[in-house]
Amino acid sequence: MTNLWDIDVGHSAIHFWVRHMVISKVHGRFAKWSGAIQLDEQDPTRSSVDVRIETASIDTQVADRDAHLRSPDFLDAARYPQMTFRSKRIEKAGGSAYRLVGDLELHGVTREVTLEAEFAGTGKDPWGNERAGFSAKAALDRRDFGLVWNAALETGGVLVGEKVEIAIELEAVKKVGATTVAA
Repeated sequence: MTNLWDIDVGHSAIHFWVRHMVISKVHGRFAKWSGAIQLDEQDPTRSSVDVRIETASIDTQVADRDAHLRSPDFLDAARYPQMTFRSKRIEKAGGSAYRLVGDLELHGVTREVTLEAEFAGTGKDPWGNERAGFSAKAALDRRDFGLVWNAALETGGVLVGEKVEIAIELEAVKKVGATTVAA
């Protein structure tokens, strides 16, 4: 049996980092997003995840860089206001570790991606709400999603790395009375 859990974005985060000029990493996050989890606590492999992220909410703490990342050179937030992730399957990887496989739609391109995930368990908060915790990480090649803008450096290499690393921390709240029976 699965239960519907809303992602508590106030206690969750989607962070990323990418190489800058080959020598350092720029860090950022997405500030506006939402999602839900159908969680089977007895068998998490029978669960599912659906997340929607507002691309214009990208935040690297540098306004000019954020404006460039929202532009057609990168996310093209006016044309592609959301990116989505919808799980296809969850595979046990040992202990509390799982592989979360799903479709990421970004910049008009949909690709299957795998997140290395951990289910940290559940617990009740001081107000009686049941909460669940999850962590996940992945590395993507931004070129796979049509994000190809770059600039060559005089010293060799490029301005923006191709590999984007992602780290996700999720806390979800169980919806009261929202239970579904597994098929």
